[in-house]
Amino acid sequence: MPQTPTTPTPPTTPATPRRWLTLLLLLVLCYGVAAAGAVATGDAGSTYAALDRPAWAPPGWLFGPVWTVLYGMIAVAGWLVARRAGPGRRPALVAWGVQLALNALWTPLFFAAEQYGLAFLDIALLMAAVAATALLCARVDRRAAWLLVPYLLWVGYAAALNLALWLTN
Repeated sequence: MPQTPTTPTPPTTPATPRRWLTLLLLLVLCYGVAAAGAVATGDAGSTYAALDRPAWAPPGWLFGPVWTVLYGMIAVAGWLVARRAGPGRRPALVAWGVQLALNALWTPLFFAAEQYGLAFLDIALLMAAVAATALLCARVDRRAAWLLVPYLLWVGYAAALNLALWLTN
């Protein structure tokens, strides 16, 4: 019976204490972005509640739990890529860093500066960066790419909400 050729999976480096420290660092980095955004915005909940929101806007309390899960998934996706050897690793990690930087910019732009148009530009760039990151991660570790899909969907939803809020406020 002939066998179909398979694409070799890039080798994974052993789960040494250093690799676990990498995961911890990425988790700290992702949740640090969340914490910095919370500090920079002050009372985002009151600001959000005061906005003229579309009927399909989620309640303010939902953002915290959703982002808590998403930041963990973003960190694990980065970790899965970081622990793989191969030529696609570096571009995927650069894209991962770019999307996280764009993510960090959005909250202060939207809530602290109340620059809804600039925040929309940022989140549109973020959506493109997350899509690019997922595609680049898929070349290294498909699990990492799949971990970014809920993030991409949420950012798309948030971009639509940002646009609606910009147009009505």
